[in-house]
Amino acid sequence: MNTMPPLDTHAHVDPGVSSRELEDLGAVVLIATRSLADFKLVQERQDLVSVWGVGCHPSLVGVQKAFIEEDFREALKKTPFIAEVGLDGSSRVPVGSQIGVLKTILSATHKQPRIVSLHSYKATAELVNVLRQEGGQPGRILHWWLGTDDETAEMLQLGCYFSINYSMLRAPGAWTQVPLDRILLETDHPSGDRFSSQPRQPGSVSDVEKLLAKRFQLTPHQIRVQCWKNFAAVVESTRTDTLMPRPVQRMIAAARARI
Repeated sequence: MNTMPPLDTHAHVDPGVSSRELEDLGAVVLIATRSLADFKLVQERQDLVSVWGVGCHPSLVGVQKAFIEEDFREALKKTPFIAEVGLDGSSRVPVGSQIGVLKTILSATHKQPRIVSLHSYKATAELVNVLRQEGGQPGRILHWWLGTDDETAEMLQLGCYFSINYSMLRAPGAWTQVPLDRILLETDHPSGDRFSSQPRQPGSVSDVEKLLAKRFQLTPHQIRVQCWKNFAAVVESTRTDTLMPRPVQRMIAAARARI
């Protein structure tokens, strides 16, 4: 495979969008849902280039209250991806309750490894503590990370990856500490790409590729290839290959062949 498609590891998409519409984006997109109820709307889909995650968003009171461990574990049988989960310091849900839900979700992945996209708005220190207690489990991706330099350094030591969107790159931050082999790309559509050039849509990560290329003195193509290699490493560490759509499995294999 000479040309790898764009890879977006965190976006939000309405469940009513068809598989064909997603294929027409020309990208591989990992889609975050906000609740188990949302995931149930899409869990039987057979998308070719999109991966729907199961989530329990920390900012949503009703979603957090409705969390049932057994149902969440059952959902993990149908997806390689957990999103969006994490901690939110601005949520009306008590942080202690959020931590309890998150720890339950993460513990489920100790026996069923999964790729986990983690939200940490105004709660980076709390998330560091949770992951520190885990001791460095595979598949942890920090979505739109805004932690301090010290927190970022510890997350790197714990083996985390960082998914970076265009809004993050508009200002200096701790993301500049992250080495290229720990970087993934995201749009976080429709929030993280609101300042991106058109078309603003899931999978449209070219602006991020260009800015990272400038930072690392590489070409956008080289950035894309490296991010695919990074994603392949995450998939391998979580043993989630067979849960990916067949075309995505082939792309992951092609990325590994470049290593």
